[in-house]
Amino acid sequence: MSTQDERAREQLIDLAAEFYDQFARGEVPEMSLPTRTKSNIEYDEESGVWVYGDRTSTRSANSVRGARKLLKATYTIDFLARQLEEGRSSTLRELYYLSESWDADEAAFSDQDESNQLIEDLEIVSEVTREDFHMRPEESGATLMGPLELREQTRRGEREIHCQKDVGEGGYQIPNNPDTIDFLDHDIDFILCVETGGMRDRLVENGFDEEYNALIVHLKGQPARATRRITKRLHDELDLPVVVFTDGDPWSYRIYGSVAYGSIKSAHLSEYLATPEARFVGIQPADIVEYDLPTDPLADSDVNALESELEDPRFMTDYWEEQIELQLDIGKKAEQQALASRGLDFVTDEYLPTRLSEMAVL
Repeated sequence: MSTQDERAREQLIDLAAEFYDQFARGEVPEMSLPTRTKSNIEYDEESGVWVYGDRTSTRSANSVRGARKLLKATYTIDFLARQLEEGRSSTLRELYYLSESWDADEAAFSDQDESNQLIEDLEIVSEVTREDFHMRPEESGATLMGPLELREQTRRGEREIHCQKDVGEGGYQIPNNPDTIDFLDHDIDFILCVETGGMRDRLVENGFDEEYNALIVHLKGQPARATRRITKRLHDELDLPVVVFTDGDPWSYRIYGSVAYGSIKSAHLSEYLATPEARFVGIQPADIVEYDLPTDPLADSDVNALESELEDPRFMTDYWEEQIELQLDIGKKAEQQALASRGLDFVTDEYLPTRLSEMAVL
């Protein structure tokens, strides 16, 4: 068992030992956690990410419902500790089904949302990530393509991979735990995080990664934790600028926000996952106007989301206020692929080089 695995196992056992100690002192066992609601999420100006506030809630065995939660936590801790000791791993989905086989019927999870939330609770109180518990999500399929050489740990030992020369057109698939990767060498000038698979494929087919020494990170919609973590590591450790390229709608702006500032769901890991220095390259509402892009009308839900973003600290800048107000004014949204109305090469020959030059990335 690695030192990292030993630490994770010890942290878990310490949690279970605290329950035992509470029993021994004649106290009702309980577990205290930050209140995981939107109202208890704060924007930390110093770090530039979302974090939990001061409010807490308690899982206590003084009610049947609370006792069930602690019972499930205890069984899960036991399972995770054994998994680490055996050097095994499992998915979040498997944990949900595994609970059906536990010898206490009350310990079984009612649905996967419940088991997922418990894993997040254990992350918070143990200060160990689920990746270090050897818990995996279902495959996210997110990839890298660009001039990066790395070493990864596999079940068959270490292997070195160049993320252009040693991979196919699909790129290098980001592993569940990017902290097992070592960056060996690179010729990267900047990191380009791309929302959609279609745009990612267009950039690769047009050789954008080779011409501009770009590392293209496919976000695959709302980015998985592993995608955000490797992006942060690449930025911090290799001192590389990060730009985010999404559709031009409020939901895609939130994808950018999760890369740059973190998300409410994983606020306890914002400093581990978020890259506050990441910048938004487009599609901007101004681009819709300037390039006369094909559009769809804003739905009521889009308008409400944009108005909400005007009150969101992540978007309270002159740039975002100007762009959002413009979008509300024109009442339109556009996809990345709308740039193809100007030709298949327009995005790589004109749009991105122009925008990235304006941003002083190129």
